[in-house]
Amino acid sequence: MSLPTTAILSALAEEQQGLLDLLQRPRRVRRAGREFWQGELHGTPVVLALSRIGKVAAATTATTLIEAFGARRLVFTGVAGGIAPGVQVGDVVVASEFVQHDMDASPLFPRYQIPLYARERFACDVALADLLHEATHAGLQRLALPQSVRVHQGLIASGDRFVSAAEEARRLHAALSDAGHAPLAVEMEGAAVAQVCHDYGLPFAAVRTISDRADDSAHVDFPQFVTEVASRYALAIVDEFVRELNKSRA
Repeated sequence: MSLPTTAILSALAEEQQGLLDLLQRPRRVRRAGREFWQGELHGTPVVLALSRIGKVAAATTATTLIEAFGARRLVFTGVAGGIAPGVQVGDVVVASEFVQHDMDASPLFPRYQIPLYARERFACDVALADLLHEATHAGLQRLALPQSVRVHQGLIASGDRFVSAAEEARRLHAALSDAGHAPLAVEMEGAAVAQVCHDYGLPFAAVRTISDRADDSAHVDFPQFVTEVASRYALAIVDEFVRELNKSRA
């Protein structure tokens, strides 16, 4: 019996830097205007994909991975802005749930609620998220990072806006917290992929390295951080994750 395919998603090429080099028997496929790389990591069938930026692009890519490539679990790795107190640059957040901070269909539906779903949040698969959490600790330990680097687990907010002003970040966190959805970090894709996976009944997990504090310096910090730091984190975490995935099936 063939093993199920695991899809590994990122928004930007820099966030998957190095993963393609680890891919065994790589094969490039173009579909839906994107490049997908099929192959194996440590004997596990995988497909690597870049979602591009934003919720629509992420949903399109996730759907293509499921429909065209037979992905049976999806994992997203990338960067995010830290928005909760104590979530600092260089920390890592493993998602437990996602909320769309720009969803507002009121007064027809409560603010943040996804119309016709009767929910504001989409949860990650518990078992897959726990496995990713363990892999994150193991991967970062392998990199011998400073003890100040912390791994968090909790809610992440997604929206079609790059949050890069301190006052905007403060208002965003306050509004979500007042509604009972206090997020650890903010990014632009995860909630869309979580919703697609919910629709298909497939497990989804996500990990985000904190590249900035979603404040006035975010646009300056972001490009260099992604290339020099986040790509190293992602490579180590995904490598450990696939190893742990294989152990869990043994």
